[in-house]
Parts: sequence; C-alpha cells; structure tokens
Amino acid sequence: MSIPKEPRQLMINIMYLVLMALLALNVSAEVMNAFQTLDEGNQASINTVEEQLGSTVEGLEALLDDDSKAEFRPILPAIEAIQSETANFNSYVNQLRGTIIDAAGNNDGELNEEDYKEDHGVRTVRGKKNKDVTTRILVLGEDGVGGEPGEGEALKAKIVETRDRLIEIYTNLLNEYGEKPFGLKPDEIQERINSVANNMPFSVDDEAWKEADRESWSDYKFGHMPVAAVLPLMSQMQSDLKVSEANLINDMASLAGGRTVKFDAFFPVFEADRSYVIGGESLNAKVSVGSYSSSLDPANVDLRVNGQRLTVGADGKADFSTVARGQGPQTLNLSVAVTNPLTGEVTEGESKFTYEVGQRSVAVSADKMNVFYIGVDNPLTVSAAGVPSGDVRVRFGENITGRGSGSKYTVQGQRQGETTVTVTANGQTLGSFPFRVKRIPDPIPMLGNSKGGQIRSNVFKSQTGLYAFLDNFDFEAKCNIAGYDLVYVPKREDAVLSQNPGGNFNTKSKNLVNRAKPGDIFYAQNIRAKCPGDAATRPIGTMVFNIQ
Repeated sequence: MSIPKEPRQLMINIMYLVLMALLALNVSAEVMNAFQTLDEGNQASINTVEEQLGSTVEGLEALLDDDSKAEFRPILPAIEAIQSETANFNSYVNQLRGTIIDAAGNNDGELNEEDYKEDHGVRTVRGKKNKDVTTRILVLGEDGVGGEPGEGEALKAKIVETRDRLIEIYTNLLNEYGEKPFGLKPDEIQERINSVANNMPFSVDDEAWKEADRESWSDYKFGHMPVAAVLPLMSQMQSDLKVSEANLINDMASLAGGRTVKFDAFFPVFEADRSYVIGGESLNAKVSVGSYSSSLDPANVDLRVNGQRLTVGADGKADFSTVARGQGPQTLNLSVAVTNPLTGEVTEGESKFTYEVGQRSVAVSADKMNVFYIGVDNPLTVSAAGVPSGDVRVRFGENITGRGSGSKYTVQGQRQGETTVTVTANGQTLGSFPFRVKRIPDPIPMLGNSKGGQIRSNVFKSQTGLYAFLDNFDFEAKCNIAGYDLVYVPKREDAVLSQNPGGNFNTKSKNLVNRAKPGDIFYAQNIRAKCPGDAATRPIGTMVFNIQ
C-alpha cells in the first residue's frame, strides 16, 4: 500500500497502529501484583521448609550422637552433600534473579534499592513489566540476537546437573550402606532409588516446549515474559528443590529412626495457563499445596477454589478450569486444609489469585480512505485483538461486495449509499462498522497542461484533444472524455460549432483549432466523461481558451 497523500488519512493510519499497540500492551497492574504475590508465596514456602529441615537435622545429629546409633552416621555426610548442592543452586538462581532485576532497573551492574520502587506502599521491582531484558538474558544471549544460547539454557543444565547429583548422593548412600547397617533388602534399595528419581518435583519438562513448537526450553519458559512473571517461575524452581531436599532428608532420617519433616504451614498454589483471558474463554490451572510432601495421602488434603472442592492427585495437584466472565480484574479465593494422619491435627491456609478478563476488540480500516468507491478495488484490513486471523469472518452489507480472508479483503462498491461491514469470530459478533459508498469523484478536463484561460496559439494548435484528469485520487482508475461541443469565436466574426465525440479532436474540430490566432476565443462546452463504475456519462464542466 502506498503512503497516503492526505494528512488526514495519514493521521488515521497512525492512530490505528497506536491503537493496536495499546491493545497488545493491555496488562493490568493487578496481574503484575498477582505475580509478585505468587513469588512471595514461594519464598514463604521455602523459608517454612528450611526451618523445619533445620530442626530435623539437629534432631538427627543428636540421635546419631548416641554410640548405639553410630552405624547410621554415614547419613550425615550425605545430608551435608545434598544441602551443599541445594545451596549452590539457590546461590546461582539468586544471582541470576539479581542480574535480571538490575538490568530492568537502573542497570548499574549491582542489585540495590534503586532497582526497586514503592507502589501504593508496597516495595516492588522497578522494571517488572520489562519483557526485553528477560528475553535477551535468558533466551537470546548477551548479543541479543540469538547467536549464543541465553542464560536460560545454562539454568536448564544446572537443574539437570543438580537433580542428577542429588539422586547420585542418595543412590551411593543406599548402595553402600543399604543392606548393612540400614537393613534393607536389594529390591527395597532399588525401589527407594526409583521412587526418589520418579517422584522428585525438581526436574525439567523437556517435552512441553517441543509440543508447543518453541525454539527451546528457555524460549518456552521465559520468552517475551515480563520480569514480574519470570521471578515466581525461578522461585518455584527453588521451592521444588527445597521440597526435594526435604523428601530426601526425611527418607534418610527415617532410616535411622529419626523424626521426619513436619510441615506445619500449608498454602494453595495456583498455576494458571495464563493471567489474561478474553471473555468467554476458559482459564485452566493446576492447584497444589505449598510445602506439599509426597508422603501425604491425597484424601487428607481439602483443596478448594471459591468453595469448590477439587480432586487432589498423588502429586498433590488438582486440575481446575473456569470460564472467564465479566470484564476487568477477577479474583479466585483459594483455601487448603491438611489433616495430619498421625495426630489428626488440621492445618489451614488461604491465598488469592487475580487475573484479568478482557473483551475482544476489533478494528476495520479502509486502506485508502473512509469510503468505498464504485468501479475500483477498495483494499480493506480487518484486525481483531485476541482472535486468530483464521477465525475472523467478514460479512458485507448492501451496496457492496467483497472477497478475501484473514485480515486482508477487497471491496467493490455497487451503488451509492450507506453500507456496513460486520465482523464475527467463533459465532460471536465483534462489531458492525458503517461506511459510505460513493462514485469516483469528477475528473478535471484538461488540454495538455492547461485547464483553460490564456494560451499561446502555437501551443493550442499542437494539442490533440481533451482528456480527463483525476486529481488527488489514490486508486488506479482512469476516466475518459465521452464528447463535447467545440465553439470557435474568431475576432469580429461569427461563431462556428463542431460537435466532437470522444476526447481527441475530430477533423472539423482540428481544422478550427488550426485557424486559431491572437484575439480568438474557443469554448469546449457540454464536456462529458465516463469513469469506472459509471452507468452513463457525467457532465464535468466547460473550458474557455483565450488565444494569445
């Protein structure tokens, strides 16, 4: 499409582009706050498990201080090795979090208070909406163009390495001491090792990103995600590692007859497939319990969303789905009650998840100007925010016809008057837009470069006839002169008339033109033209030439 010549049409096109950009960026502050709440919840879960692990290890150390338990002391170095691996991973992730927060903040090379701000009394990350930083650091790499893998692939490798190392430490302990002194049979040893490897929540899903047809795990996990969304993803990895660490230490403590990890704080975790939905679409989520232990019987977990009890699986997670209603921020109230199977004690927790419900919006733009013209192809662009172009359907009203698909259409005007373009998607009407249907504007009659007036005799005699000129009309269209009357008025003589069909001078008209001399006057009157789409010729005025 050519750049419009009219300033008004150029302004309309620019406003349309700005509108589309604003629609794409329409993520509310409530959604960003929800991400921060989820990150803080993950951190709280980690701290809770850490406190309980400290008590468990202290109790185990006191138990193994007794000489009667000396044979179980190889458990302690294994626990120290597991805790060391966990600490190394957490240090790596915390450093990576700091790099991202600083790059989105004041970008001075260190994490400090300048990277944060006060938002309605809450301390929050300054660059929490920044998507470029996360994509560059985690997906594209330092060159920002994907020449080298981003830090996200290094993070993936770190997860795999740490997971393998934890399993290796546990496996070596049981293979060396499992039968004696721990008293396990060979099949029990292998069963415990397999259970740890299969049930460890700290892992990499290497299938989802391939099924989603993404370039890599890091692109699937972090590509074009705001900082506020990436931080809880990282803290969830740390939380999964802490739960895995707790499960391993819990298992090893039980081998020595020590007390197991006791989780006394639980909270529901809501993992939605998205935080911005269009009205009428489904919001799907996994709901689980923070600090969940695989030793818990799902029957002892009462997990609810807005009062609706969910079915909890062996992994501690439950499927949840709801259809988005209304518009704007929506809140889900989450609750969990966990019953201790040994003591009967019930521990409860609550949290909230806020998501944004938007409405489909649609824009219809005539690519040339705000009317459809008869006799020419009128390009039309249809864009519906939040709707795939393949789902968009366009219906053309009276006085026009159209063809095309997706977002690009061509409209032909049939008759002058009013019309509408109606846009639908998946059975829903997104909008109906009025347009005017007009014929091509009247062309201007021209003789060479002259619209009439004074003209030198030699210039006048060199012309072959009249033609129709469409001034400031963006479409590829041509109008033709259908005919006119040429009147020759010699100086101090009677007028002579020549009826001229078509635009070029006929023989009689050309003879009159060749007689032109200074002081003579020529009239081209009753000029008629025919443009594309015209059923009949149209009058376009009179021309007067004063011969010089």
